[in-house]
Amino acid sequence: MIGIDLMPWQRHVLDVALEIDPETGLLAYRDVTVTVPRQAGKTTLMLCLMTWRALTFGRQRIVFTAQTAQDARDKWRDEHVPTLEQSQLADLFSVRHSNGSEAIRWRNGSLQTIVATTEKSGHGKTLDLVIADEYFAQQDARLEQALKPTMITRPQPQFWFISTAGTASSVPLRQKVDRGRDAARSGETSGLAYFEWSADDDDDPAAESTWLRCHPAIGHTIDVAAVRAEFQSMELAEFERAFLNRWTEGVTAAPIPVTTWDRRGVPDLHIDGEVAFALDMAPDRAYTSIAVAGPAGGTTGVELVDRRTGGDWVIGRVVQLWDRWSPIAFVVDMAGPASTFVPDLEAAGVRVIRTNSREMAQACGRMFDAVLNDKLAHRGQPELTAAVAGAAKRKLGDAWAFSRSASSVDISPLVAATLALWGATTLEREAEPVSPPVFAY
Repeated sequence: MIGIDLMPWQRHVLDVALEIDPETGLLAYRDVTVTVPRQAGKTTLMLCLMTWRALTFGRQRIVFTAQTAQDARDKWRDEHVPTLEQSQLADLFSVRHSNGSEAIRWRNGSLQTIVATTEKSGHGKTLDLVIADEYFAQQDARLEQALKPTMITRPQPQFWFISTAGTASSVPLRQKVDRGRDAARSGETSGLAYFEWSADDDDDPAAESTWLRCHPAIGHTIDVAAVRAEFQSMELAEFERAFLNRWTEGVTAAPIPVTTWDRRGVPDLHIDGEVAFALDMAPDRAYTSIAVAGPAGGTTGVELVDRRTGGDWVIGRVVQLWDRWSPIAFVVDMAGPASTFVPDLEAAGVRVIRTNSREMAQACGRMFDAVLNDKLAHRGQPELTAAVAGAAKRKLGDAWAFSRSASSVDISPLVAATLALWGATTLEREAEPVSPPVFAY
C-alpha cells in the first residue's frame, strides 16, 4: 500500500524480527540489530516497519532517530513523509511540520515522531517502538539509556538498532555486533534478533563475488557496475566500510573482553559487608563517576553509584555516601583529574586513599584478573559496560593501566570501579583512635 516492493533481505528481517512467541502471543524479540552495507535499503525497511506498527498494533508511540536531530529531520521530511503522502494511505494521517515537534498523526491515534540523540531524549514519553538509524554515530550509551526506560510498561516494545559498520569510536554499535555474533554462535538469543551482511576478514575487497555475497541490494536496486565505479573512486578503507560493511578504521580489542564482562552481569547484585568507594573524572571534566565494591554472595561486586556532568555535585555526594555507608575509604587516582577534589574531601572528614602509578597498575591488573577468572560480578549497567568496551590501555613500566586519553569514550565509570575493587580487596579499615583510660577517684 505504500508502494514499496521489499527485497528478499528486507522481507527476511521483518519475517524473523516480528516473530511471535507462541507461549505469550507477543513479539519474541525486544531488541533488533541490523547491520548492512550502505544503500542496501534501510530507509524503506524502517518506513514499512513504522507504518505497519502504527496501523496494526492499536494506538502506538513510535520514534525515529539518526546521527543527529537534523539528520533524523532530513530523512523524515525528504523521504518518510513524501513516500506516505504519495501512497494509498495518504488519507489516514496528518503531518505536523513545526521544527522540534515534527510528527505523523494517524487517525487511529498512533503517533510517529523524531527525537534528538541526547541524554534527555524521550524523557516523559511512553514508547512502543524506537528505531535508531546509523547507530555507528553513537559514541556512548546515552541514547539507549534515555529511551529504554520509556518502554518498560509497554506490552510489546521493540528497540531497533540499524547501521553500517562503524569506526573506533562506535562503541555502542560494536557492543551490539559482538553480542549478536556471540548469540548466533551460541544459539542463545535472550530476546535479541541479530542480522548482519558483511564481508569476511579474508574476502578479497576487489572481487565481485565478495560484493555479491555481502551486499544484499546488488541485483535489486544496485548493479555491479555501480559498485565497481565506487571501488575505483573511493579510498579502500572507506569502500570496505560502506559497501562491505567491514570495521576497518582502527578498531581494537578492549583490554577486558566485552563478552566476558557481559557474562559477569548479575542484575539483582547485592553488595554487603565492608565496602570501598572510588571517584574518577573524565580528562575534559565533562563527567564524574563514583563506584562501590564489596562482598556479594561469595564474590566481589562492583556497581556504578553515580555519574553526572561536571563536578560541582561531587563533594556533597561523597560526604553523603561517607556518612550513610561508613566505607573503608574513598580511593582516588592522584594522576587523574579527580585528584583536585581530594583536599576538600579530606577537609570534610572523608578518608581518601591516594593511589600512585604503581597502585593504579595493580588495580587494573586486579580488575582484569577478577573478570577473566569469574571473581567479580556487576549489575550490567550500560554506562559501565560502554566504558569497558571503549577503554584503551597505556604502559606503566612492565604493567599497564587504563588510558583516559586514548579511550574512545569516557571511562571514568570503569576507572572508578577498578579503584573501588582494589580498595575493597586490599585496604583495611582505619583503626579507631584509642581513648586513654579514665580513672575515678
